[in-house]
Amino acid sequence: MPSTKRYQHVIETPEPGEWELSGYEAAVPITEKSNPLTRNLDKADAEKIVQLLGQCDAEIFQEEGQIMPTYQRLYSESVLTTMLQVAGKVQEVLKEPDGGLVVLSGGGTSGRMAFLMSVSFNQLMKGLGQKPLYTYLIAGGDRSVVASRERTEDSALHGIEELKKVAAGKKRVVVIGISVGLSAPFVAGQMDYCMDNTAVFLPVLVGFNPVSMARNDPIEDWRSTFRQVAERMQKMQEKQEAFVLNPAIGPEGLSGSSRMKGGSATKILLETLLLAAHKTVDQGVVSSQRCLLEILRTFERAHQVTYSQSSKIATLTKQVGISLEKKGHVHLVGWQTLGIIAIMDGVECIHTFGADFRDIRGFLIGDHNDMFNQKDELSSQGPQFTFSQDDFLTSVLPSLTEIDTVVFIFTLDDNLAEVQALAERVREKSRNIQALVHSTVGQSLPAPLKKLFPSLISITWPLLFFDYEGSYVQKFQRELSTKWVLNTVSTGAHVLLGKILQNHMLDLRIANSKLFWRALAMLQRFSGQSKARCIESLLQVIHFPQPLSNDVRAAPISCHVQVAHEKEKVIPTALLSLLLRCSITEAKERLAAASSVCEVVRSALSGPGQKRSIQAFGDPVVP
Repeated sequence: MPSTKRYQHVIETPEPGEWELSGYEAAVPITEKSNPLTRNLDKADAEKIVQLLGQCDAEIFQEEGQIMPTYQRLYSESVLTTMLQVAGKVQEVLKEPDGGLVVLSGGGTSGRMAFLMSVSFNQLMKGLGQKPLYTYLIAGGDRSVVASRERTEDSALHGIEELKKVAAGKKRVVVIGISVGLSAPFVAGQMDYCMDNTAVFLPVLVGFNPVSMARNDPIEDWRSTFRQVAERMQKMQEKQEAFVLNPAIGPEGLSGSSRMKGGSATKILLETLLLAAHKTVDQGVVSSQRCLLEILRTFERAHQVTYSQSSKIATLTKQVGISLEKKGHVHLVGWQTLGIIAIMDGVECIHTFGADFRDIRGFLIGDHNDMFNQKDELSSQGPQFTFSQDDFLTSVLPSLTEIDTVVFIFTLDDNLAEVQALAERVREKSRNIQALVHSTVGQSLPAPLKKLFPSLISITWPLLFFDYEGSYVQKFQRELSTKWVLNTVSTGAHVLLGKILQNHMLDLRIANSKLFWRALAMLQRFSGQSKARCIESLLQVIHFPQPLSNDVRAAPISCHVQVAHEKEKVIPTALLSLLLRCSITEAKERLAAASSVCEVVRSALSGPGQKRSIQAFGDPVVP
């Protein structure tokens, strides 16, 4: 059958899949759907997990179906056109930098991506002798970059106040609000505020659901729902007073885990758009679609190069799983911005898998003094906020054991003497030291350093002959590749630990309203019981051992989240109670006695009177 693709791709992108059919989990937004590719993820071995998650990542670059173009995609004409328009608006700020500012904003993973990209583009501008024009906002402030504080994204007013602070005195501000599922109140408030003040602000919304699937339940401290804000932005886009960039990239390999494809697609889309703006503004021309496509293809190449190492990624996945199973710790030690990627991956395991902050932790080796808005926010805040080289040397290295795993993440352009010295010290404590190394063609790892790593993933990149701005493409490729590897490894390790049911995060920590509704959807999906009954069970577990009163039932979602985010195994406890029609106490006892969370839930699902599968259920109700 001849190809229907409009563009020549670096990788083999999948044809439109089952999730695009109009009846597939119709009530669920794309970013919350279960991906048909991974519906048996929990039964896969390490090699199969890497293969499946690699296929899911390839869906980012998939084109819209020619026969049945259900959703616009990254390569859709409408998306490329909007990217060029936004690049043009950024160029206006770059041409007249006095009083100009580009703000990247989001909560959780989206905020951490905003931080990473603002650091990168400010470095790019400094290298050209230009005044940096980028800043970032993350719900909860700088502490949220290095620690899991997802609850802070639930306030629209918090977002607006933070935006007002950084934009004070500015004449022209482009505000790029990132919310993968079009759901974060922190971003919704900022977009609304910008639309009320278009003389100064230009709002750009980035997410990966159609606007019709944006979250539509009330925001507790705001007048509009997220969907209403996005619909207003669509109307204002006709006059180029606001923009919505929301290509579909398919469901996550792990349902709802937007740290994965959502975070990667955010990086790909915005770095392509912003890099195109910088490359062309210095040449005195406007950005072109050809420029965008050239950069997008380098990200496709990053996928190809990364997943060519699948067998070694699987080996690392197994090693990390063994350390976690033995109650050991995994330390991701990254140089420069690769350290930021490492920090992100560790932090996001906390709410995704109900992990302890010590389970998987990232550390940044190198100078980070100019990266943060409020670096003093991070000092003396407690062990969960430690992330620097000194922190690793003083709080981790002395207590390393043989059941711990340490992963070094660096490029051959980094200070290899420094890498070797630290690796030798780690090797004295643990033989489980691994490496993820990036090089370009012609570079090789020195033999003494290579001997220190029993196992390493070596990724070699082709030489790229670009101008100065274009040289950042290789940096962005390496960061994205590192993100793909670490996301796959940490997710795969938790799958092997029995934390996943089919492709659902059964043991996630309910850290904000989005995760509350996701928890409810999972209870409906797997129990087959009514929304009202599932809410009752969920609230009973959250507030246990206190009995539920009508006042508690009627309380805002934020009140339930405040209690729930401190508790473990809320969802599996509620699900067992529903499936077995047992008390909360009995459900907790069964979980405590089981070798894994999902083992006891699977047993309950396959018990007498529980002949149901995921396909047999109706769609869960998502607000």
